[in-house]
Amino acid sequence: MIPSFNEQFDQHGAWRRAFAQQLHQLGQWLASHDLMDAAVQERVQRLEEQVRRDKVVVAFVAEFSRGKSELINAIFFADYGRRIMPASAGRTTMCPTELSYESGSAPSLRLLPIETRMQSPGLAEWRLRTDRWVEVLLDMDDPAQLAGALEKVAQVRRVPVDEARALGFWHDDAEDDNPVPDAAGLLEVPMWRHALINIPHPLLAQGLVILDTPGLNAVGAEPELTINLIPQAHAVVFILGADTGVTRSDLSIWRDHLGGMEGAQDARLVVLNKIDTLWDTLSSPSQVQAQLERQRVTSAEMLGVPLERVVPVSAQKGLVAKIQCDDVLLEASGLPLLEEALADGVVGRRQTILRANVAAGVAALHEQVQRAINVRRRDLDDQMLELRSLRGKNATVIDAMRSRIEMEQREFEASAARIQALRMVHLKMLRELFHQLGARSLKAELTALSDALTPAGLKLGLRRVYGETFARLRAIVQAAQATGIEIQAMLGGTFRQLNAEYGFSLQVPAAPQLASYEQDIMAIEQRHLQYVGMGNALRLTQPEFSQRLLRALGLRLRTVFESAANELEQWSKTATAQLDAQLRERKRSFARRIEAVERIQTAANSLMDRIAEIEDGERELTELQVRLTSLTDGLMHTPAQAATATALHEPDIDITEPMPLQA
Repeated sequence: MIPSFNEQFDQHGAWRRAFAQQLHQLGQWLASHDLMDAAVQERVQRLEEQVRRDKVVVAFVAEFSRGKSELINAIFFADYGRRIMPASAGRTTMCPTELSYESGSAPSLRLLPIETRMQSPGLAEWRLRTDRWVEVLLDMDDPAQLAGALEKVAQVRRVPVDEARALGFWHDDAEDDNPVPDAAGLLEVPMWRHALINIPHPLLAQGLVILDTPGLNAVGAEPELTINLIPQAHAVVFILGADTGVTRSDLSIWRDHLGGMEGAQDARLVVLNKIDTLWDTLSSPSQVQAQLERQRVTSAEMLGVPLERVVPVSAQKGLVAKIQCDDVLLEASGLPLLEEALADGVVGRRQTILRANVAAGVAALHEQVQRAINVRRRDLDDQMLELRSLRGKNATVIDAMRSRIEMEQREFEASAARIQALRMVHLKMLRELFHQLGARSLKAELTALSDALTPAGLKLGLRRVYGETFARLRAIVQAAQATGIEIQAMLGGTFRQLNAEYGFSLQVPAAPQLASYEQDIMAIEQRHLQYVGMGNALRLTQPEFSQRLLRALGLRLRTVFESAANELEQWSKTATAQLDAQLRERKRSFARRIEAVERIQTAANSLMDRIAEIEDGERELTELQVRLTSLTDGLMHTPAQAATATALHEPDIDITEPMPLQA
């Protein structure tokens, strides 16, 4: 039997816990053998936090009444034995709703009033202003109370046309998309702008985030949804009606919000929901299947997706089948096939990416630690050569050796000023880099775009301003890349001199690669150009909407710039940490060499004792190297199944809170 999405995601959680446990053990081992310098410690902590806090976001997108909430109930909440998300006839989810879990916070529903749309802050800023949200506590032991509370996401209010226009739900020149006024001339609009649901569902506790979106009119009026939340989802489930296929509004959502998604075909699934509406006694099963197949083929062609990415489903029958444990009905509902596609496309793809990222980080970590071990081994070899050369020598020769060691020590200490000068130049160049990628620089580059968006009325020439703005943003990343290469070349030249003069083994890591961030900016530009040119000219005449659009863009770009700056900072620490480590080891080496000569001067048998100690030290270094390889290979090459099996035998770890590494 094919494991459900829930089962496969649970296995993914066990795999992550095993990975995090192995990383934690590696950190403890490094600390216990004095191999944990600041750069190594930060890399281990980042890797462990990356694994523990990894999120998988699945967005459900569709026009109203396509069955999004019912599908969420069927896939994730059938164990409650009833509907949890509101899924009655007609419009249900009226505002974007995020379901996730944050440990330490009580189960709750938080609702942001729709009136906040008339103010300039974006959703990201409103998240930080908890006083403006309406909070409803949830009783996880009472499914009825839970379901009743969540029905609030379907609440609406009736407002005059002027207020609906200000909120973004009425457009004078787009009558077909406007809601229908009632007898009093009032329009129905959502009561809430956004909803955050925090519940300790097992899958949510392991990093799953579910995004339930409202229909076309609501999605288009909230730029942060189309620019930030939906594009960054790891998978998008786009839902159609099996009886209607791709309607005009469905096609509008797909083209305007999903067609140019960053992420490839694997990130999108198309669901033909409500296939049970085609089940009737007048058609044979083969006729029903043929009709479904025609709808699949037509939908795939209209949306430009592979046929295998279009899955026919009955969410309602699937939910009923799970609650009643009816395997025959469950199979007929098509839900298992959808869960399999989700598991392969989301869990499998995300695990592959996460494993590749962690493996690359562990490989770099192995190289850092291996370099420290090699420095220690080289120092022991030098000491061994010195001590063996003293066999049978008189006191004069031993005194001369001590003088030579002390002279080398003084020369080495005199190099501190030169190394400090290198640090100052390095830090100056880094500060310039961080300034280029900082918030002020980004704000300055967006000024021209802000000036073009702010005035009321039609925004003529907006595409040109967009193009010029993004060209400058890409140039900033390119300049940062060039500066990184310049820093790498400077460090390389200095490291070669230090290696030649003091016998170091310093190696500058390859220059940081920022091409992926430039690609991110290009993808954001593509989405924005598409967004601006998709018939939003009327919305863009509203200053409030334009400001929300600009804020959403600024937030997304800031994330890219900060990620690039963080990568540069980590690269810099990796490059300079080895210098600190070798300076520290060299100081220890001088102290040990002088101590050894002093012991030889005072006792005849100390020479052989010291040689034996060095031989023991070399054996210990060999054992350290073997153990390091064992620990890191286990993280880079252990199959996922083996990691999961390991997790089942390890003490359970709270993945929501990073475990502190021992100092």
